[in-house]
Amino acid sequence: MINISESATDKIKELLSAEETPNMFLRLSVKAGGCSGFSYGMGFDNEQNDLDEAMEFHGLKVVVDTESRKYLNGVEIDFKDSGMGGGFTIENPNAVASCGCGQSFKAKDEEGIVEKCDDKVEV
Repeated sequence: MINISESATDKIKELLSAEETPNMFLRLSVKAGGCSGFSYGMGFDNEQNDLDEAMEFHGLKVVVDTESRKYLNGVEIDFKDSGMGGGFTIENPNAVASCGCGQSFKAKDEEGIVEKCDDKVEV
């Protein structure tokens, strides 16, 4: 089970409204790579396949692929807005270590692919 806060869904819906493609939704994923072994993916998509799991949070459609599900079980996503900026935060109970950039983590019993840290964040 994934949990996405209302402030995060509000921000994502705001970003989605700027897109010109109908039926867009948020796709969450995990791939091997990043400075701790695994990287989070968070982007917009409009194509869903049979192996994807679709969920809804505060009126926002979210899709997760089969492989990523095991790494995202229990994840909590929030959006923090501050005077100096803001951004999405991801709390993952499956991570035994994470990188300073917050976009990469190490999973228990799995190495992933460790790469040089890149502080650039894409949403």
